[in-house]
Amino acid sequence: MKHPSRFAALAALAGTALLLGGCAAVMARHPIGNSAVPQPAKPVELSRYLGRWYEIARYEQGFQKDCDGVTADYALRADGKISVLNRCRKPDGKATDAKGVAYIANTASNAKLKVSFFGPFYGDYWVLDHADDYSWSIVGEGSGRYLWLLSREAVPEPAQVEALIGRAAALGYDTSMLRRTRQP
Repeated sequence: MKHPSRFAALAALAGTALLLGGCAAVMARHPIGNSAVPQPAKPVELSRYLGRWYEIARYEQGFQKDCDGVTADYALRADGKISVLNRCRKPDGKATDAKGVAYIANTASNAKLKVSFFGPFYGDYWVLDHADDYSWSIVGEGSGRYLWLLSREAVPEPAQVEALIGRAAALGYDTSMLRRTRQP
């Protein structure tokens, strides 16, 4: 190849165009800033939010396809950021981990965070509501395309699950799109 630097530049440009095109397609289907998406209902005491959460239900996403036994562990790091460890079990029984880092994006409420699992790329993580005793939490973000219902218990009472789903519906989410997570 005569001009390797020209080829590298062209490849980088093509990759950037594909990435931007994909982002534009997603934004067209899921407009950012949708006014129907609720804002966090109350502040979050970070020290009480940290620890293990069990996923009760979610809007299905490609990166969580066929996942059950889903947990999320949050811990404060020495630099003030939050370590994130998401774990799920696939149908073959193997666990897969996703490690990330988060930081508080809105220090007035601590309810809006930015989280990254892919280097410099951060996404919104909003604690939309939580129990006063931090026994459950509803997590989403600004576009309304993500939703997670979390509990401190792996298998909460059915009435608690129904109340949590009802709260998500009251926030404006289509709960018919929820995929219930099986916990061991």
